[in-house]
Amino acid sequence: MRSRPVDRFFLYAAVVIVCAFLVFPIYWLLITAISPPDQLRALPPRFWPETPRWDVFGQIMRERPILLWLTNSTLAAVGSVVLSMTVSVLAGYSLSRFKVRGGQSLGLFILTAKMLPATLLVIPLFGIFRTVDLIGSLWSIILAHATLIIPFTTWMMKGYFDTIPRELEQAAMVDGCSPFGALVRVILPVSAPGLAATALYGFVLSWSDYAYARTFLTNAQTNWTANLGITTMKGEYISNWGDISAASILVALPILLIYLFLERYLVGGLTAGAEK
Repeated sequence: MRSRPVDRFFLYAAVVIVCAFLVFPIYWLLITAISPPDQLRALPPRFWPETPRWDVFGQIMRERPILLWLTNSTLAAVGSVVLSMTVSVLAGYSLSRFKVRGGQSLGLFILTAKMLPATLLVIPLFGIFRTVDLIGSLWSIILAHATLIIPFTTWMMKGYFDTIPRELEQAAMVDGCSPFGALVRVILPVSAPGLAATALYGFVLSWSDYAYARTFLTNAQTNWTANLGITTMKGEYISNWGDISAASILVALPILLIYLFLERYLVGGLTAGAEK
């Protein structure tokens, strides 16, 4: 049944309105970054500055160690994703393939752990990291982020492995593969979309963290993550919101690029279960 022109018009209008609501905060962040300080408080507000400050991004990078903060955030995110995916793949595969007593309850218990707020784990984690002398190290952030990422990614991987026919592993083991060899050589290549979507979720979760970074990292700027570094740009009495907005754009840019280039893997991983 073909849609009428009026129906298409309302559909496109709804899409445009929703996109405008979603994009406007990003647009306003850019306007705040490139507007001179005296125009930020102008009434009525200006939707484009008369003299844009495009050099503000270079200025921020010269005055603040943004690149170092971004590097620390990248190391923390990649490290936590590698650790979390290693555990999640093995745990999710075990829950999916090995039927043991209490296995379903164990899976639900792991998912319940995801519901615990990060602030509830800060105090016990701080005590553990202080005992092993990890306070101020990026390893504390990697391990702390893994406690947030592993519960949900384990459940995601279990659900994805459930959609893969067991006959693939059985055929691989008939050809001489061990169960672990069948996982590495057959199941993981087939699970590439699910692995990409799960890893991307873990990366974004680690990248956006502030509570753990504020608690476990010291006052030295050399080990700050990007989100922690931006918060130090706010003054006690005066804050330069243009500089803060410019730094926020620089920090958000890597995530936008990741979604731009890996969006097809994300969508494919989230919908693969339904397609299978």
